[in-house]
Parts: sequence; structure tokens; C-alpha cells
Amino acid sequence: MPSRLRGPVAPIVPSPPCKGPCSPKIMQTPEAMQRSSSPDTTGRGSFSSVRENDSGLAQSFTSTKVSSYAEAYEDAVDDTADIPMAGVEFLTPMTRPHSKLLGTWYPHGTFDGRGWKEIRVKGRYASKSFSDLQALHRLTALPPSLPSVETPEEAPNTQKGGSGPSPLSALERLPAEILTSIISLLFVETQTNATTKRNADLRALLLTSQMLHGATIATLYTHITIPHSKIFRKFLSQISARPELGSFVRRLDFSHFNPSTLFSTERERAAAGNLTCDTLLECLELTPNLREFLAQEHIAENLGPKVLEKLFFDMPNLRAIDFCGSWHADFRRSFEALVESPRWPDQLTISRVSFHKTSNLPSSVFETIFPRLDKLTHLDAAGTSVTAKALFSIPLSARITHLNLSKCKRLQAEDVIKFLTTHPAVTDTLQVLSLAADASHYEMLDEDDLIELLPRLPKTLRSLSLKGSKMRSIHIPLVLPLTRQLEELSLGRFITVADVEALLKPDDKLGPHTLRYLDTADLLGAKDIDPMFEPRMSILRPSTAPLCVVEIAERPFQRLKESRRSVDKIGWTLKESGRRYWMVRNAGQIPSEDAYRPWKMGAESWGSRKIPVAVAEVGGMYGWHMFTRKL
Repeated sequence: MPSRLRGPVAPIVPSPPCKGPCSPKIMQTPEAMQRSSSPDTTGRGSFSSVRENDSGLAQSFTSTKVSSYAEAYEDAVDDTADIPMAGVEFLTPMTRPHSKLLGTWYPHGTFDGRGWKEIRVKGRYASKSFSDLQALHRLTALPPSLPSVETPEEAPNTQKGGSGPSPLSALERLPAEILTSIISLLFVETQTNATTKRNADLRALLLTSQMLHGATIATLYTHITIPHSKIFRKFLSQISARPELGSFVRRLDFSHFNPSTLFSTERERAAAGNLTCDTLLECLELTPNLREFLAQEHIAENLGPKVLEKLFFDMPNLRAIDFCGSWHADFRRSFEALVESPRWPDQLTISRVSFHKTSNLPSSVFETIFPRLDKLTHLDAAGTSVTAKALFSIPLSARITHLNLSKCKRLQAEDVIKFLTTHPAVTDTLQVLSLAADASHYEMLDEDDLIELLPRLPKTLRSLSLKGSKMRSIHIPLVLPLTRQLEELSLGRFITVADVEALLKPDDKLGPHTLRYLDTADLLGAKDIDPMFEPRMSILRPSTAPLCVVEIAERPFQRLKESRRSVDKIGWTLKESGRRYWMVRNAGQIPSEDAYRPWKMGAESWGSRKIPVAVAEVGGMYGWHMFTRKL
């Protein structure tokens, strides 16, 4: 099962004094520090950091105007001392000796342990483990040749008052890649607005032994989250001084990035020069093993032509890339220049790609990139100008499991149906499919289209959105078999509460339904919701289990808020986030179960509008696109 751990924040390390844009006088002004600690008064109006809340109840979120990662800590190390830089060596993985992705870099040093704690500390947040992390060239010293491992019979008794070898020495005998996997389980992300220091257990491991320190460093640097430009500058300074650290990085995550955290104007940000096209390109050069690059609209202007060329042409290990919500004019011009590049290879290494809400990109971008995605598994093209030509250019060898074509106004129903029912990339692999549309502006599927499409959908589907389609009672017999395989279903317009109830009733031939989430926002108006509470209706009764979340429109939600007792009486709770509204079944009404599913890519809540390209918990701008946007 994929890990559900969210990547750690980039280590906050002191960068060496520098001139110009990265001057500490610019970065640490009292005004900047005041802005960073005032989430209620900062942040662009369009930015909202949304994170899932571990309350135990579905559809629970925490929203802030700035990322919870934005809290700044004081420097803890006296970096004025002259500490020489040691050499490094690469320890190859035992399980795959030729791999450059699973091995570990160890700085040279003495094996007796002296020197890897000789660090002067100061400041309010001083701690040995934190300071050790900031002077890595004095840590994790692995000898050129490890001492021979004693057998349990020959090993001395190192446990006080006990017998047998030390458990720590047995742990250290494990291959580096296995040890790193075990230590990664210790990573625990603090809650939003918490004051607890992050990764305390991992920092404690830095002091345990040199071998464990090396595996711990790999965990700390694997997933790097960048909440604002100051952290990016410090991270870049760290890997520039110690390039071996950059080899650990597998994910660069800008989903929490908010440029207004430290600087209120674009002029101030430009003067600081922390995150620019040049510095981002330098960062990519220093992270050769990067596998996932997660961007969003707040760094779109920094994705210059050279950055895009680096991502698409010069990073052979890159597997996932996300441009969610990027719309900046410079972003469009950079992609137009990329399309004209003569360097395009026949095939790209990327298998998961998201252009979610990149509405200003021309169709030529997709017609150039899609034919080269022969290993494509995840594609989010919602709200883009993708065309039928681009869809059918996807190589036959692709095996798409997640596909989002919602609000793609340049696609015609007949082309989409033909693609879904004939193209080998989707005919027997789809798990998540969204064909949602805003009926007030655009309608993709009419009555005849649904009749043609519904019986031909693959049996592998677990999530289906037909929101905005012209769905009527005649389509219920076609939808009914799908409710025996789907866990998420978004219904179209023009059906009634009785039709919804028919989908949830047990069937002698088909058996019980498997739905956990049902989107009825298109069909239940303020007056139409009353039948849901009538005794003759059973949509919200325990007998409809495992259904636990019903999405409704705003008007009925506001009406229900005025009479919460009627909702509480039948064992449900009202939840809302942004412009979305849910009724959630209370715990204890039905047997509880884990909401985690591999196809949800780390999310715990139901009804995501966006397809993630990395297994991670919901947070930042991605959380806003996934669970607070109406569509």
C-alpha cells in the first residue's frame, strides 16, 4: 500500500552571508516577520491553504490564508566558525547495486564518533539534533570500509544488565534502502498552527549513530515542501554547498507556496530575488534524481523556458509534474517557446501529468506533449483547451487509470465517447473518470450520449463524475450496475429523489451498492430536498450503508442549517468548505471503515475535483482545488 505520509518541510538551515537579493537585511525585516505570523491579514485574496483535518469525520478541513508551513524559526547554529568541508562517498544499495536512486551519500569522517557533535549552538531554538542537521559535513561519517559484523554468539554484551547483542547494532546491519524505509515511518506532520517542533524523533536519530544519521538525512530530504521564498533560498544554499544532499530529493512541492507570506508587493519579491527562473533552474540542476515536481499558479511566472526544458528534456528520473492553476502570461509564453524547441524526444519519462485549470495554454501544447507520453497513467486536463486530436494522439501503450476532462469546452461528446470506448489506453484500466461540466455555460453529454456511454464504461471504475449532464429517469437502469462497483458517483440533472433512492436499494441480481459518496448537487434544489426526510424515503437511513457522504447544493444546505435538529435526528452532520456542501453520516450509525483508497492518492475525503499526481495528504493550493471549488 502506498505511503500516506506527507513530505517534510525543507530543512530550515542558515545560508551563508551573501550580497544582493538574498541579503539577510531584506529577508528578516521586522515588517516581514510580522506579516509571516499574521495569517488573518496576509495573503492574496485568491489564495487559501486547505488541509484535511484528522477529526475522524469525513469532509473536515482546516482553511487559512497562509500555509501552515509558513511559521519561521530562528537560526540555531553559530555558523561563523570556520568548519572545513569534508569529502563524500556514495554507498550503493544492496538490493539494487547499480541504482543511483536508492543509495545514500555519506560524508567522510572518523568512525569513533568524534567530530559529528562538535558544533557550537546558540539561540532560542538551539538543539543538538537541529544543529547537527545544519552542519552535515560533520555528521554521518562512514568509514571507507565497515568493520566486520560479529555473529550473535561472538558479539559482546552491550546491553546494561541484559544479554545478547545491542538491538541498535542489529538495526544498523540492514541495507541502507531498507533502513531508510523504516525510518521514514517516524515522520509525523504537525497540525496546522501547532507550535510543536517538526520531526523531533527524526532529529533525535541524527545523534544515535553515524549509520542511522545517513538514513535519517535521506528521509528528511526526500520530500521538500516550499511554503515561501525564504525557505527556498535556504534550501538552495544548503544543496549548493553540499550537492550530495540534492541527490536525496525526490519531490519538490510548491503546493503550499504563498508569495505574500513575506512580501506584500511584487516589487518587494523581485528585489529579494529568492525564487526566480534562474534560481529555480539552479535548484533543478542540483536535484538530478527528482521524480515529482508540484507547481501551481503562484510560481507560474518563474517557470521560464529554460526551466521547462530542464523538466521535460533533462530530468530522466522525473515521473510526475503538476501545473495546477497556472495562468500567468509568462507561463503561456514559456510553453509556446517550449513547443517550438527542436529538442523534443520521441518519448517522455513522465507518467503522471496535471494541467488542471491551466486555461490560457493553447491546444498546440497538448498536441505536442500527449503523443510522447507512452507511459501515461494520470492525466488531469480539466478546464483546458485540450482537443480530440490531442486525446487520440496519446500512445497506445499508455495505461491511464485517472482521467479528468471536466469543463473541456473544445471536446465534443462523440469524440470523448469514441476515445473512452475504443482507445486501448483507457478501455480496461480507468479507475477515476470525470466528465463534469457547468451546465449554465457548457453541456458535454445529453440524453443520447449517456445512453451510448454508460453501458460501455470499464468495470475497473471506482469514481465517476457526470455532473452537469442531461440525466433523466430513463438512465437509472443504466447507472444501476455501476453503483455495484463505484465508490464515488456524481449525478447529472433532471432526476428525482425517488431515482436516487432506486440506486441505493438492494437488488437480488446485482446485490448491494458500494457507494460511499454521492453528489446530488445538480438535482436537489431547496424545495426538492424535503422528500429526503420523509418516512417513506430511505436515502439517509442506516440501510443505505456504506453511503457516508451526500453532497448538496448551497440553497438546500443553508435551509438545513436553520433546522439542524432535523439533520441530527437522523444521524447526519452538515459540513462545508469553500463553495461545497455535504451531509456526513455520524460515526456509530454504520460500521466505521478507513476512507483511505490507493486510487485516491493519499486523500481521505471524498469527491475530489482534482487528480493528484503524487501520493500525499491534501494541503495548500491543491487542497483548495480538490475540495473547495464548486467545479
